[in-house]
Amino acid sequence: MLAAGAPIDGFGIGTSLTTSSDAPALDCAYKLQEYAGVARRKLSAGKATWPGRKQVWRSHGADGRIAGDILSVVDDDQPGTPLLVPVMRGGRRIAPQSTLAAMRTFAAEALSRLPNDLRRLDPAPAYPVTVAPKLHALAEAVDRRLAASQGGAGSDAGTRNGSCR
Repeated sequence: MLAAGAPIDGFGIGTSLTTSSDAPALDCAYKLQEYAGVARRKLSAGKATWPGRKQVWRSHGADGRIAGDILSVVDDDQPGTPLLVPVMRGGRRIAPQSTLAAMRTFAAEALSRLPNDLRRLDPAPAYPVTVAPKLHALAEAVDRRLAASQGGAGSDAGTRNGSCR
């Protein structure tokens, strides 16, 4: 892989490198969304993802309660408050650490803005999340790139050209 130019910094072998022995399972999945500036996506049935770097904008109603979110590409300009903010850059924190009191206040204010339906323990109606046209367009472009690359290509063409299966 190194001879082919794969961007690898190091190698490791063994389960203990990725999970602790007292909690041997890590319930998460990593899904590549962009590599070397090229948007990627996963297309497996039931596991499809939206490609590229994204941002979420949250809107609030006249009463101050959360009304819904818009998901789009990071450089799209949508109404609402952007939720994703950088906290680290180059391995360093880029903002001062919050105090416990400030975090408690932030959490209490965020909970107070939840609609009543989302504060109940009973199942609530679906929370409104809209996927913006720019993100739909990026997904379609990645799908077209994948389809064009699979004309007679091997089974890993999706991984090389923008998608994973």
